[in-house]
Amino acid sequence: METLAQGSHLTEQFEEAMPVLSAGAGLHETLALLTSQLHPDANHKEDMIFLKDVFSEKSLSYLMKIHEKLRQYERQSPTPVLHSASSLAEDVAEELQSGPMSVEEKELLQLLTSPHLRAVLSVHDTVAQKNFDPVLPPLPQDSDDELDEESVKIVRLVKNKEPLGATIRRDEATGAVIVARVMKGGAADRSGLVHVGDELREVNGISIIHKRPDEISQLLSQSQGSISLKIIPAVKEEDKLKESKVFMRALFDYIPLEDKATPCQEAGLPFKCGDVLQVVSQDDATWWQAKRVSDGHLRAGLIPSKQFQERRLAYRLKMGTLQNTKALKTLVYDQGCDKDDCDCEGYFNGHYIAGLRRSFRLSRKVRQGSSGEANASDPSEPDFLTYEEVTRYQQRPSERPRLVVLIGSLGARINELKQRVIAENPQHYAVAVPHTTRHRKAHEKEGVEYHFVTKQAFEADAHNHKFIEFGEYKENQYGTSIEAIRSVLAKNKTCLVDLQPEALHTLRTPEFKPYVIFVKPRIPENRRRRSATTSPAGGEHGRMTEEDLEEMRQSAQQIEQQYGHLVDRVLIKEDPASACAELRAMLERLEREAFWVPVSWVRT
Repeated sequence: METLAQGSHLTEQFEEAMPVLSAGAGLHETLALLTSQLHPDANHKEDMIFLKDVFSEKSLSYLMKIHEKLRQYERQSPTPVLHSASSLAEDVAEELQSGPMSVEEKELLQLLTSPHLRAVLSVHDTVAQKNFDPVLPPLPQDSDDELDEESVKIVRLVKNKEPLGATIRRDEATGAVIVARVMKGGAADRSGLVHVGDELREVNGISIIHKRPDEISQLLSQSQGSISLKIIPAVKEEDKLKESKVFMRALFDYIPLEDKATPCQEAGLPFKCGDVLQVVSQDDATWWQAKRVSDGHLRAGLIPSKQFQERRLAYRLKMGTLQNTKALKTLVYDQGCDKDDCDCEGYFNGHYIAGLRRSFRLSRKVRQGSSGEANASDPSEPDFLTYEEVTRYQQRPSERPRLVVLIGSLGARINELKQRVIAENPQHYAVAVPHTTRHRKAHEKEGVEYHFVTKQAFEADAHNHKFIEFGEYKENQYGTSIEAIRSVLAKNKTCLVDLQPEALHTLRTPEFKPYVIFVKPRIPENRRRRSATTSPAGGEHGRMTEEDLEEMRQSAQQIEQQYGHLVDRVLIKEDPASACAELRAMLERLEREAFWVPVSWVRT
């Protein structure tokens, strides 16, 4: 009773506040005047404030104005002047081209021949001729005598060149043609009249009882405009598919036309490694239904499920037809300075920027026989790359910045690139100061160039997995520690680290949420050139032979093959200046835009 009394009082207040409006006042004017009359009282202050906020929304005012325009247009009852605007425009354009044209005539010709205006005129003619409504065939007069009228359903669908959006199978026991699955967003799904388990009897009046599934599929695909289906509904109709919010990042390329196992190649969804897919149905343990997020298409397609794809890869590995990426030979990465006396010094604009510019990252000729490798790949890494569940994530102002990891193929020289960006804004970007066992030089300070530690302390930290990567150079140990990264992030600075790709597995945690950028130099594709050539990275490597360029190509290809699924962006380095500008733009977008990240990084 108390609630009813409050509602009655509020209604009385509205009646008192209602202004007197003229008959010609529009809805948006009425709404604006009503809003101005809302005065909260002591008893219903919150309610009145809420209503005032709702009525003051710009979007609601815009909707009211649109409504008024549509009503005004409806009262005018407009009729098209002619039904062939497209042909008239073509005639005018042809007439203009028949002789010399003035400036105005040239402009008119350009307008009449533009694809956008031609499309508008074509739509105008379609509406004027009223030929946009599909012509449905009449209902079939005859029905199967053995079927009750209530058990037969005649479904009429309208489709263009798109597939029907349903797959069929033949029941081995009864021989009936059954709807196996309904693709989310397809013509069948949008109708709401076709369900999994329905028995298909006729297509456009043609009996399909004795036809093969491929003949039926061809009959369905060839039907354009409208299609009539005679269906016996399933005894227990399954509930309509509920669109899920599961998103997967594909970790492999998939081409349905090359997959002999797919139940329907035409219904398959092709994708590439790195594409984000919305999985709308996992009812089938073997074949999921998914849509590419970047497409915007309503119709879903079939993709192999995670379990099925892993089983296939396991079988191929067992049969020897699948290459084990873990067994690949040692990759060749970016190596820094070639000076023998250079450890990692880097001064830019008066700022010292620490980093392992050479240390244990030996030259490619020495490295292949070296035992000073970084930490091995995480043994818990799944053997088979299929899908990774992801979600949208945007860094909030209250959160620590995401870690930025740079990996580079041979010739990328990412350390100098990183130092340039940091030198431009040292208050915002920083690097993790590395550890070393070598003696401190006279000009060096603890915690600036390095953290100087004893060999025993270094080995103890390495044994306790405190380093992301470490190695030995000239009988001295060098390494980048996890705590050094945390120290930078604790200062609310974006930490930039350039690492070997093996270290990515250690950093892919909810704590760091690493954003991985793969830097590789642009390499000429002309393989015939055998003479020495200038390096593609702005000449910073001097003169290079075709053998050097081929080695750089192979380095980039191997990293993409083994670690491409962990990369968020690829930066093609033309020259240091443009690469620095592109990297800086990437870092700025990282702070203000949302990105796809593994679900485990957010749902902790």
